[in-house]
Amino acid sequence: MARLAGSKIIVVGGSSGIGFGVAAAALESGAEVTIVGRSAEKLKAAEKRLAGAGRRVTGIAADMANEADVARLFDEVGAFDHLVATAGTPPPNYPIGETDMDFVRQFVDGKLVGAVMLAKHAVRTLKKGGSMTFTSGINKDRPPVPGGSVVSAIAGSFTYFARALALELAPTRVNIVSPGWVDTEMWDEIVGGAKAGYFDQMGARIPAGKIATPADVAPAYLYLMQNAFMTGETIHIDGGQRLV
Repeated sequence: MARLAGSKIIVVGGSSGIGFGVAAAALESGAEVTIVGRSAEKLKAAEKRLAGAGRRVTGIAADMANEADVARLFDEVGAFDHLVATAGTPPPNYPIGETDMDFVRQFVDGKLVGAVMLAKHAVRTLKKGGSMTFTSGINKDRPPVPGGSVVSAIAGSFTYFARALALELAPTRVNIVSPGWVDTEMWDEIVGGAKAGYFDQMGARIPAGKIATPADVAPAYLYLMQNAFMTGETIHIDGGQRLV
């Protein structure tokens, strides 16, 4: 597999959660990393945490729901080798009869439309034979009931998005990582102080015996960046959560 040392990687959502884990792992591999997020303050804090001897990390504030911001991002970065998109927000969880359509549209814009905009503008400066890796998730396989229909539909759509885009952009590669539950800051928003007990219960149910950390799932992203023969694929890294 190709080495990442010296390659230039953009990690959207890199200031926290899975994205931060991917950025840290890529820097350990010798890559130059640009982390992207909406909050300049969070990006600065993440840069400080990621910085180290010989490490090259830069933060760029941009909103993935704003096409002008997305275009500016790639103009600022210039030529690069790999794009990783992990950014996410708490999904809609209303029973279908109580669905807040404004919230659904906001979620679709931030997740699916945001991925389309990233791909649209990335192709201008992404080096031929490089890669794009997007993130779906366990909800497509194990949708919560009630309230999982929207997030399941969006997560599932990424597999087909990648398959079509892999053909269109070949030899540039497009893949998906589908994590199970991962202990990130987003869960603090969803369940608050109940997170520890919630994760203990779920971790005991899944074959891996625990809830993942960002460091547990980051290697899947690095594998897809390094393996020049992987494209149009979805890698599941969920500790066996799909099985239970």
